[in-house]
Amino acid sequence: MLRIGLTGGMGAGKSTVAGRLAEHGAVVIDADRIAREVVEPGTDGLAEIIAEFGDRVLAGDGSLDRAALGGIVFQDEAARLRLNAIVHPRVGARTAELIEAAPADAIVVYDVPLLVENGLAPGFHLTIVVHAPVEERVRRLVTSRGVPEQDARARIAAQATDEQRLAVADVWLDNTGSPDLLMPVIDALWTDRLVPFEANVRLRRRAERGSAHIVDYRPDWPRRAERLINRIRAVAGERALRVDHIGSTSVPGLAAKDVIDLQLTVAAIETADELAAPLTEAGFAPVPWADRDNPKPTDPDVTRWQKRLHSSSDPGLAANLHIRVAGMPNQRFALLFRDWLRAVPAERVAYEQLKRELAERLAGEPTTREYALSKEPWFDQAFERANLWAEDSGWSPV
Repeated sequence: MLRIGLTGGMGAGKSTVAGRLAEHGAVVIDADRIAREVVEPGTDGLAEIIAEFGDRVLAGDGSLDRAALGGIVFQDEAARLRLNAIVHPRVGARTAELIEAAPADAIVVYDVPLLVENGLAPGFHLTIVVHAPVEERVRRLVTSRGVPEQDARARIAAQATDEQRLAVADVWLDNTGSPDLLMPVIDALWTDRLVPFEANVRLRRRAERGSAHIVDYRPDWPRRAERLINRIRAVAGERALRVDHIGSTSVPGLAAKDVIDLQLTVAAIETADELAAPLTEAGFAPVPWADRDNPKPTDPDVTRWQKRLHSSSDPGLAANLHIRVAGMPNQRFALLFRDWLRAVPAERVAYEQLKRELAERLAGEPTTREYALSKEPWFDQAFERANLWAEDSGWSPV
């Protein structure tokens, strides 16, 4: 199934987005609703809260007085952390039960306000952040929910910042205006991205990209790479010796295909094969024919150039994951090539010119395979020049 994280600050409008996705057929898991369930009267969750905070957080009917509890924890960081330690494990266990019960082809949307604060984004195939300016969120909380303005501002301040949410956002939905403006955006997201993404993951296939198209450098490439790196680390665990942003999108100022290239370094090629299934489930489908890089003339032993290649199943985020063995020439060259281009402007200019010429000449090709192969003669020579630069500069992988 496809796992979607949905988050945003208080008053941003997560429930509007969740409701629309549910209308399309998504299985929505509401973390706030679950949080209420696990502290209902008679639960061990409520009993532990009373033991921690006392009877002052109980309403007259024996239920949890949320306003009273909120008045305590949103003004006291230590109290908030103690509450989270009680509630979050129970929410997690209940969430796991609901996800387990969902159909295999489901698109599961986990609506969780504290997704960023709790570092949950790497566990999802895609994270949606709903945004509205702070003043608009305060207005909504005061007028629609009856929250005192001071409390509204305190609760917003206790949550993640916009910058922190932007760092994990695969999709950033601006909900500043009326819901009517947002609905067509959600509909397009469902049809054009989420539905084909789910099918690609279920069928273990990568998203089709078409021919090579070169675009000017995009400042958000490093941020997109970091999100993917965090997901890969979550899957690979200790088997990941390192995960790096490589290729053209890792070189500031260099035009490139709008495709993020990453390198996962492992101890042995067998480790790469062990990771094939979990990476596929995480949205990185295998590319079986790409089992090695082309050996360079000065190092022709093909066994030293083995790799495994996975490609993103997400139609909205093109990415390639190259899995290579530590210390092998292809693993080292991927890092060297990136740093060499960053350091030598003339080589960066020459490489960009080559890419633009090849992309224009091969624009009619159905895939980028011929484009990649056509660069190999240039790479053979670049391998030598980059290694000379490494010797002269004292470069080594860091």
